[in-house]
Amino acid sequence: MYRIGIDVGGTFTDFTLLDENGGSVYFHKVASTPRDPSEAIAQGIAELLREHQITPAQVSHVGHGTTVATNLIIERKGARVGLITTKGFRDVLEIGRQVRPHLYDYRVVKPPPLALRQHRLEVNERINAARC
Repeated sequence: MYRIGIDVGGTFTDFTLLDENGGSVYFHKVASTPRDPSEAIAQGIAELLREHQITPAQVSHVGHGTTVATNLIIERKGARVGLITTKGFRDVLEIGRQVRPHLYDYRVVKPPPLALRQHRLEVNERINAARC
């Protein structure tokens, strides 16, 4: 039996094929099809099965992931982003943690937050055994 892993990216769709019996791992790549990501997925699976002479019945698992949405957010190319968080935690992502490579370097410029402060909404939430 075989397992197939798929990662759809903005430029390429990557495939990993695992032979569950022998432990061999194979990789395959096709150009992504942004207008319909399923086209690249179908093409890549077909090519992978053909190349390794595997029938669909021999595939026990197909796992699918994508970096497309993550990349849109990081590159700030998508829609305006908001954040809904527990009351009192509105600024926690912007403040960040103290684990930074240059903790005391005042010249380090942090990138602007993904969600502007006016687009962060706090809600009452139960965070322990007591009622909110």
